[in-house]
Amino acid sequence: MAGRRFLITMKTSALRPVAAFLGLLPLTLTLSALRLDPAAGAGVDGPKALFNGRNLDDWRPPSGAWQAAKSVALDPADDKKFSIQSGEGVLVNGPNGKTGNLVTREEYGDCDAHIEFVVPRNSNSGVYFMGRYEIQIFDSHGVAKPKSSDCGGVYASCSEPKPDTAGRPPGVNSSRPPGEWQVFDVVFRAPRFDATGKKTANAMFVKVVHNGRVIHENVEAPRPTCAALALDEKARGPLMLQGDHGPVAFRNLRIRP
Repeated sequence: MAGRRFLITMKTSALRPVAAFLGLLPLTLTLSALRLDPAAGAGVDGPKALFNGRNLDDWRPPSGAWQAAKSVALDPADDKKFSIQSGEGVLVNGPNGKTGNLVTREEYGDCDAHIEFVVPRNSNSGVYFMGRYEIQIFDSHGVAKPKSSDCGGVYASCSEPKPDTAGRPPGVNSSRPPGEWQVFDVVFRAPRFDATGKKTANAMFVKVVHNGRVIHENVEAPRPTCAALALDEKARGPLMLQGDHGPVAFRNLRIRP
């Protein structure tokens, strides 16, 4: 990585897991490091926009009912649904609020990701890193004791071989009310493999920040979580947005390998 310019702010106190996967001397990423600059263009040093605001060119077909919109708001007649205003800038999973999952064309390993999302009352979605490891999206506003199935939770596994692996609830419930935009900033480390293909280290959510509050640090995902795109584990994989559990909208989706 020598000679490359990084759009992150660092100071000298140690955060060894982050430094280890970046291949740098022990350094701490401040919170500003996690907030990817939404004005930065795609490039070697900058974050890549995953949604251009207009169409689904960066996503694999089929794209189902996913569409671009100018804005979404709670439907005055039913706060479990969205009222969608046509236009550009927001990605929403269709007028019925239920369609197939959306998967990026490009695949990623270690990455930083910035994800802005909104759900109506009682809705459910998720962001799957590498298409396999989910950070839950849910209407969890006001939940006193969040579970791994609440917003920001690292979801559990539910596939063979048994026993399943438990998920991890967010360290604090930082959820906003339904209809309000929310933010995840994530530092993710892909699983590691030796020369024979044997896994030597689990995937890890090095840090997850939800609406400005740290909710996870150094949380491992021992295997793919429920409803993953695939159950095998690899060094790279796509980002996947869950679209079949309820209305959800996204904007300012950015990722930096």
